[in-house]
Amino acid sequence: QVQLVESGGGLVQPGGSLRLSCAASGSVGSINVMGWYRQAPGKQRELVATVTGGGSTNYADSVKGRFTISRDNAKNTVYLQMNSLRPEDTAVYYCNANLRRLAGLLSYDFWGQGTQVTVSS
Repeated sequence: QVQLVESGGGLVQPGGSLRLSCAASGSVGSINVMGWYRQAPGKQRELVATVTGGGSTNYADSVKGRFTISRDNAKNTVYLQMNSLRPEDTAVYYCNANLRRLAGLLSYDFWGQGTQVTVSS
């Protein structure tokens, strides 16, 4: 079994900051890409940011310059530092990892349970 456990969501005022964390545990062999997605009420889930094992990053245009994704390969953990938050950033944020399980041959996508981020005054 593989689990992705997220933490760090909450309520913050516009202009504030939050840091999300997501740790992969269980039968984790090797992790390819880790990332964050979000889904606001009534909208489809969208990419926020991804990071490869080598540290290459990709961001949605809406968060460039405000959010920073990083990764600790030794801890199988990905972080999302969110600054200058806006009300439109309000959503459930989901962690994603494309990984191969121990003794497995193929890689699959795994998802966390989601953490709520609310930006409101």
